[in-house]
Amino acid sequence: MRLCLLQLTGVLDDCFCDVESIDVFNNFKIYPRIKKLTERDYFRYYRVNLKRPCPFWSDDGHCAIKDCHVEPCPESKIPVGIKSGNYNKYSQAANSVSDRSECEQADDLGAINSTLSNQSKEAFVDWARHDDAQDHFCELDDETSPDADYVDLLLNPERFTGYRGASAWRVWNSIYEENCFKPRSVYRPLNPLAPSRGLCLEKRVFYRLISGLHSSINIHLCAEYLLDEGWGRSVWGPNVQEFRRRFDTAETKGEGTRRLKNLYFLYLMELRALYKVAPYFERAFINLYTGNSREDGDTKELLLQIFNEIKAFPMHFDEKSMFAGNKLEAKTLKEEFRLHFKNISRIMDCVGCSKCRLWGKLQTQGLGTALKILFSEKEIQNLPERSPSKGFQLTRQEIVALLNGFGVVSFRC
Repeated sequence: MRLCLLQLTGVLDDCFCDVESIDVFNNFKIYPRIKKLTERDYFRYYRVNLKRPCPFWSDDGHCAIKDCHVEPCPESKIPVGIKSGNYNKYSQAANSVSDRSECEQADDLGAINSTLSNQSKEAFVDWARHDDAQDHFCELDDETSPDADYVDLLLNPERFTGYRGASAWRVWNSIYEENCFKPRSVYRPLNPLAPSRGLCLEKRVFYRLISGLHSSINIHLCAEYLLDEGWGRSVWGPNVQEFRRRFDTAETKGEGTRRLKNLYFLYLMELRALYKVAPYFERAFINLYTGNSREDGDTKELLLQIFNEIKAFPMHFDEKSMFAGNKLEAKTLKEEFRLHFKNISRIMDCVGCSKCRLWGKLQTQGLGTALKILFSEKEIQNLPERSPSKGFQLTRQEIVALLNGFGVVSFRC
């Protein structure tokens, strides 16, 4: 599938970057590292609720196709540090290695360290509650819900399962027709990813991000397509014909090129968010905690290597041009932007295929986290060096979604 993408060339609209530069940077600097990072324990386990009802229309029922099934990870397989709660990554005591039983460690990890100051304890509580006043762009799953499960992303890869038809069409139709900024003259059934001429930069960016996300999902489904179900064993592989149907210039009357360029635009936006959030992770007390001190140290070192590579990239997207006009109008537009995207995150609970729902929720949350970062620049700049901040926090769920979501996009660029 990468060979098909190599035919794409030229400068991207709304930013000062070209496709060729992104390809070289991603393929040699970023993708090998991000792939290795997402295979580590901290990033491979994602807690998600796949049983939430669709909030917008009567549920059609879950897909009966066997390959749509998601296998939850048994609690016994989850690293103790991940099970114990988000705030433990801040506790130096929690990172010490001992020979105590897993149950004893879990008991200690289930409470806030008694050696911490009252101020730090309050920060932990605030972080665990994940203050509703923050700029949330996604409808977050309640990780304490009995319906929430840990999923091993490596054992449940994104791929085409056979899920298609009216149910899938309704999801994307709702996203484009009801929740996406676009000119009134654009009707999705006639031209699903038409250029959004006449829109302001902010609305144009929103539309391109959703188009890029859609393209990203479609490319991966083409790359991991269900080719054969014979003899009780499913076989996946590239489906070039399906890829051409969706993206070939001739078959799409030129729309395929625009769709692929929107994918690159999405890549640049998420890359910029990682650049902006680097100071959050570079603080010494931030640990990607699983309970294995050596594994945790190696994971953070690899993440910092990725940040260093990103800092060296010379052609970042400039988000400062967004929401830069009249303050009142900018504030109103930003809130509209946020609510539109939050609604799209809720639509992911309407996806009938469990595996498609899993990856749709993860990638949407990853992009929503990236947007939250880009719109929290001042809060990130004012982060205290040695303690948590009430102004800006990321849950483990957001961190896992952010890096895995970017990893999925970087695979396709």
